[in-house]
Amino acid sequence: MTTADTDSRVRDFAGKRVLVTGGSRGIGAAVVRRFLDADAEVLTTARSRTSTVPEGAAFVEADVRTQAGVKAVAEAAQEALGGVDILVNNAGGARPFKNALAIPDEEWQDQLDLNHLASVRLDALVTPGMRERRSGAVVHVSSAAVPTSAPAFLHYTATKAALQNYSRGLALELAPFGVRVNAVSPGRTATPGGQATREQYMSLAEGAGQDDIIPPLGRDGRPDDITDAVLFLASVRASWLTGRNLTVDGGEFPVG
Repeated sequence: MTTADTDSRVRDFAGKRVLVTGGSRGIGAAVVRRFLDADAEVLTTARSRTSTVPEGAAFVEADVRTQAGVKAVAEAAQEALGGVDILVNNAGGARPFKNALAIPDEEWQDQLDLNHLASVRLDALVTPGMRERRSGAVVHVSSAAVPTSAPAFLHYTATKAALQNYSRGLALELAPFGVRVNAVSPGRTATPGGQATREQYMSLAEGAGQDDIIPPLGRDGRPDDITDAVLFLASVRASWLTGRNLTVDGGEFPVG
């Protein structure tokens, strides 16, 4: 990164109040670090604190799958930051099943709560302040796999598809108030959570090739590849973008 790039990011985010969910590891932790490097004030959250939570970020332990957990996060953001200028809804995840019909009802509900309703609920608590200030940015982290609807992950891709649709609608509602809403959809990315999920799938699929799939650009994504997209959409450089879904997947999914 050049000095000019660094200076630009500091100008974009210095003093900004940023809330990132799921920031204890992987993509979320990378996003938190980059905002901290740009002199933003950052609060992040996860179900438990780990040694990989970036130093310098405020932290609240909460389960955003629940209404109580989301409320605790919003209250912590108000207390620690005094408000939120940038919200990154990154918390999410899934575990694969043998096929779509094997996914139990409780797993569908869990995925709905984690991958969709957590964002809906937190947006409802955080964006009114942005509306009042007539300024703000929301970034939802979705998935590049949405168009494939793979049976083993159908509960995951269905809820992420709902997140994309909701994101576009919220963007239309908040645009007149100067608040932008966009989504980033990562493809296969080298993170501990992603690797664990791939190993689970390989076990279910009896080793059927998943580990041999390499995106056309020749490597798995890195957390910073996704972070670049998140920070761009949150920055003033994307001030004419709202309601968009930016797929970052190395060409892995040629549709969507």
